Amino acid sequence: MFDLHVHAAPDVLPRRADDHDVVAAYAGAGFTGCVLKAHYESTVGRAAAASRAHALRVYGGIVLNQHVGGVNPAAVAACLQAGGRVVWMPTADAYAQRAAGLPSLCSARPDLPAHAYGIPPRTPHTADDVRSICRMIAEADAVLATGHLSAAEARWLLQTARELGVRRMLLTHPGYTVPAMPPREAAELASLGAHAEITAYQLLHQPGVTGAWLAAYADRVGLDRVVLSSDAGQPDSPTPPEALHLLVAGLAAEGLDPGALRACAGELPEALVTP
Repeated sequence: MFDLHVHAAPDVLPRRADDHDVVAAYAGAGFTGCVLKAHYESTVGRAAAASRAHALRVYGGIVLNQHVGGVNPAAVAACLQAGGRVVWMPTADAYAQRAAGLPSLCSARPDLPAHAYGIPPRTPHTADDVRSICRMIAEADAVLATGHLSAAEARWLLQTARELGVRRMLLTHPGYTVPAMPPREAAELASLGAHAEITAYQLLHQPGVTGAWLAAYADRVGLDRVVLSSDAGQPDSPTPPEALHLLVAGLAAEGLDPGALRACAGELPEALVTP
C-alpha cells in the first residue's frame, strides 16, 4: 500500500507522530511509501530526510496557503526544483474553506491579516499565475492537486491544466465538506484525466459520512479513477497505516471489489506520484 496524503509533526496543529515515526509505521506495516503533507510548510526536505532513514518512497510537496502568499509561482518553482512531487492549491486559506466555516491559521491567530485565496472563476485576476504554475508542473511531470478549492474552481483548474500539458491531476477529497462535490461532478472531472481522492479521515470524522456513502461515491467515479489515502495524523485518529486499512476494509464491506480497492490504495497512488 502507498499513502498519498498523511500529516505528521512538526506542524501548526497537533499531530499523532513525527515524520520519522510515521514513516517507520508504514515500513512496519509493509507499505511502499507515502506523501507527507503540511498546510503551512513545504515537506520536500522533510520527505528526503525521512526516506534516508527508511527504505520507502517518501515524497513531499507544497500547499499554496498564506505562508507562501497564496497562488505564488515562485513558491512552486522552488518546490519543484528541490524535488517536490505534489502542488496543492490553497487549502486552509481557500475562499471555499472560509465559506464552509472551517479553520485556518489566521482564524487561530487574530493578529494575522485574514487573507483568503482563490482562482478563476472566483478570483479571475489569478489566471496568469495559475497558468504559470500549471506550465511548471507539466514541465516537472509533477502532481497538481485541487486542495480546498470550490467545485467551480476545480473544474476551471483541471480544464486549464489539461490544456497546458499537466498529466497528473488529483481531485483532493472532492466529497469532503470542502468542496462538497457531488459524485456525478467528481466522475465528470475525473474523466478529464484526474484521480478522485477518498480518505479515511472522511470515514472517521466527516459528519454524516458512512462507509456506504463513500462506497457509492467511489463506485460512481469508477475505481480505476479513485485513489484512497488516510489523511490521518490527528491525535484522535488511528495510526495512518491503520486508518488506510480501515478505509479499504470499510469499502470492501459495502460490496466493492477488494482487489480493486487495494490498487486504489497502492498501485494507483504510487504511480500517480512516482517520477
